[in-house]
Amino acid sequence: MTAHAPPLTEPVLWHPGDRPAASSPVEIQNVVSEVREPVHLVADPAGNGDIAIGVGGSTGPARAGRQGFPLLGTLPPLYPEWLGDRSFREAHGVRFPYIAGEMANGIATVAMVTAMARAGMLGFFGAAGLAPERVERAVAELASALAGKPNWGINLIHSPGEPELEDRVADIVLRHRVPAVSASAFMSLTPAVVRVAACGLRRGPQGRILRGARLFAKVSRPEVAGPFMSPAPASLLRHLVDRGHLSADEAELAARVPVAEDITVEADSGGHTDNRPLAVLLPVMLALRDETAAAHGYDRVVRVGAAGGLGTPAAVAGAFALGAAYVLTGSVNQAARESALSDDAKAMLAQADIADVTMAPAADMFEMGIKLQVLRRGTFFATRATQLYELYRDHEDWEDIPPQRRARVERDVLRAPFETVWAETLRFWQQRDPAQAERARGDPRHRMALTFRWYLGMSSRWAVTGYTERRADYQIWCGPAMGAFNRWAADSFLADPAQRDVVQIALNLLEGAAALTRAHQLRSHGVAVPAAAFAFRPRRLA
Repeated sequence: MTAHAPPLTEPVLWHPGDRPAASSPVEIQNVVSEVREPVHLVADPAGNGDIAIGVGGSTGPARAGRQGFPLLGTLPPLYPEWLGDRSFREAHGVRFPYIAGEMANGIATVAMVTAMARAGMLGFFGAAGLAPERVERAVAELASALAGKPNWGINLIHSPGEPELEDRVADIVLRHRVPAVSASAFMSLTPAVVRVAACGLRRGPQGRILRGARLFAKVSRPEVAGPFMSPAPASLLRHLVDRGHLSADEAELAARVPVAEDITVEADSGGHTDNRPLAVLLPVMLALRDETAAAHGYDRVVRVGAAGGLGTPAAVAGAFALGAAYVLTGSVNQAARESALSDDAKAMLAQADIADVTMAPAADMFEMGIKLQVLRRGTFFATRATQLYELYRDHEDWEDIPPQRRARVERDVLRAPFETVWAETLRFWQQRDPAQAERARGDPRHRMALTFRWYLGMSSRWAVTGYTERRADYQIWCGPAMGAFNRWAADSFLADPAQRDVVQIALNLLEGAAALTRAHQLRSHGVAVPAAAFAFRPRRLA
């Protein structure tokens, strides 16, 4: 008789501790949310061929007197901090791969940026639309409150009609050594944005190129993203050196690194947007990043993050699953307590659904016909702003517009005679940019554009100040993510605008994204995960 050889290894079993294996839908749902615990996939004790989940206990060979179940695999802990790209956390000194975006007109406040920084996240102050003096006060306040912290910054918005404004904000960034800058709405590289990216470049102890300010580029088109992923053009660098804005050494180093090492891909967002789906846009940008890095032989990673449409844990989890290094939220933070938006406007946002948004002319790019996404429900802003743009497009002078239409605009939109509004507009531009005022004196069409822009500019200020007499004209930047957030937050503590804290919003979106990611992991390994496990509910988190 031939003896049988013993097995090379003994089967590995999972031995329960004080908790039995989870096999029922309710038990599995409870385990899914415990993302910080390793979970063991085991043969269902019922012997029906299903897979159960074990938490705790121990693994090893069979032990006399101890119950054990065949171990099929183990999933390690999953922390919200571990979503996204580890290099993002290291580069920006944050705990979480999460940014509260730069809502313009100071809606993203000093308080919001400070709260995010102290919670181990990143926030950008909404400098766009503000006078440089106000931006500088905010920067000084942030630099004092967050001294030594690297995880805060401000916005630098493209101003094609006012390049001097870009330069003045760049001066503030460099003078106060702002650690991070988010460049948004750029259609091409400008001297100001390249200066911010290149100023302070130097060699570290090991020869690695180190940065002064860390530049983020918010983009929605590959043709705009490509230049930010590439080194700055030699012509722009020479121009900055000739003007004394860069040293020759800084320009030489700038030719070796990308303009921005963090590219925020903006999908269907509030404000400036191309309304592109993130699932289409992000993979294209990731492929472009890889092609550009290979072409230039970078020794560093260009991180690609996601923004736009991120109002629920499922959306955030989806962004990370697509390969996002980090996520940036905007619309949902307008409704937070720290937002500068008025309580009246926040209450309007809290009622928004996913279809309650529309496109309207942008004040800063009015003459170019550029549009942005705003709240439609409860306000006539989009309709009235579109009427003004169409009048500008079709006429060379205010006096060329038929008298009845002029009367309706003065009565329903401006609520004042055109000349009265123009006088106020003229005073504004004489202080802000006298060249614009001088041009308007000899160009009636430009005069008309600036006067119409008065309405677009004031409409956002009315929403911020809560000027309820002009509630029907509130301009509130908003994407469909706001409606998705409201549906998710319904019947929870976040349903009340007064309870919407920017850090609680962030923690819940991240915690939920981790729980949903765990649910997908388990389902992909054959566990019968119930549908309810994919519905994370908001809760107060520390």
